[in-house]
Amino acid sequence: MTVTLQDVAAVARVSIKTVSNVVRDYPHVRPSTRARVQEAIDQLGYVPHSTARRLATGRTGMVAFALPAIEAPYFAELAALMSTEVDGFDYRLLIEQTVGGLDEERAVLRGREQGLIDGLVFQPTFLSAEAIEEFRGTTPLVLLGEMPPPSTVDHVMVDNVAAARTATFHLLRSGRTRVAFLGRNQNSGHTTATLRLEGYRAALEEIDAVRGDDLLIPMTQFGAFAAEAAIGDALKSGVRFDGLVCFDDLSAIGAMKALSRAGCLVPDDVAVVGWDDILMTQFTAPALTTIRPHKATLVQTAFSFLRDRIGGEGGDGRHALVGFDLVVRGSTAT
Repeated sequence: MTVTLQDVAAVARVSIKTVSNVVRDYPHVRPSTRARVQEAIDQLGYVPHSTARRLATGRTGMVAFALPAIEAPYFAELAALMSTEVDGFDYRLLIEQTVGGLDEERAVLRGREQGLIDGLVFQPTFLSAEAIEEFRGTTPLVLLGEMPPPSTVDHVMVDNVAAARTATFHLLRSGRTRVAFLGRNQNSGHTTATLRLEGYRAALEEIDAVRGDDLLIPMTQFGAFAAEAAIGDALKSGVRFDGLVCFDDLSAIGAMKALSRAGCLVPDDVAVVGWDDILMTQFTAPALTTIRPHKATLVQTAFSFLRDRIGGEGGDGRHALVGFDLVVRGSTAT
């Protein structure tokens, strides 16, 4: 049976209004009364009804996190961090995945969960700033990722150009002379790939290193299987490189498998750098050198911005860059 406010009030020997004040964390409740009500709540297992809570406070205590693919390790790690972060502020988290679809991204902003959430943290892949502004509705919103945001929306991201430049310089300074980039996406709308390619090119140009279209290895999709196929095809066509900057860690893992199958040793013949520092990079053979975004800071900053907006803060959108580290492991260390 559903436990009600009346049940809690009867056990605690207080009014329903007093129970409601405790549930809403109203400050003007005697500590002894608050303790008695909380004891009754714990004893009965009372959970506030979200609709009733919204009517009483204007909030549901729930926020949503919309991301492209929950099965991708990077996004799974972000979701876990976000869940921990919101729990620390007594919120519940609703996870949605857009599966990289434009229609799904529009649906998230059109308020599919309208009335259920107090705010939304969202990492779009395809929506333009104009489309985000058109479809966003009135729910407080914070964006993650590389898509340019509307001027009215808070945005948190990693500097992908700087990080890719750092990864490429690491390979060049270690003596690699033909550094390739895995992840040139032929879908020009994929902003992340475009920015990482920009940083790679900037490093090559800065020290006048070898450049060439053959060193830009395309992938029509992302992931380990696609990367394995792309590197295999490149090697079979005669492309030769001694360093490889990969779009992400899964791509790097697929690339290392293809290199091994072709008889190339990592890092002796080809040094490989990934991106994201997902957990499994520590267990590849050799362990993978990778760009480590400050994921916890990214999540904390995004949720801090969202709480401000839920609390009524107005004004122009804020933009925050979070840091990154290059984690050097065996895939580049000879």
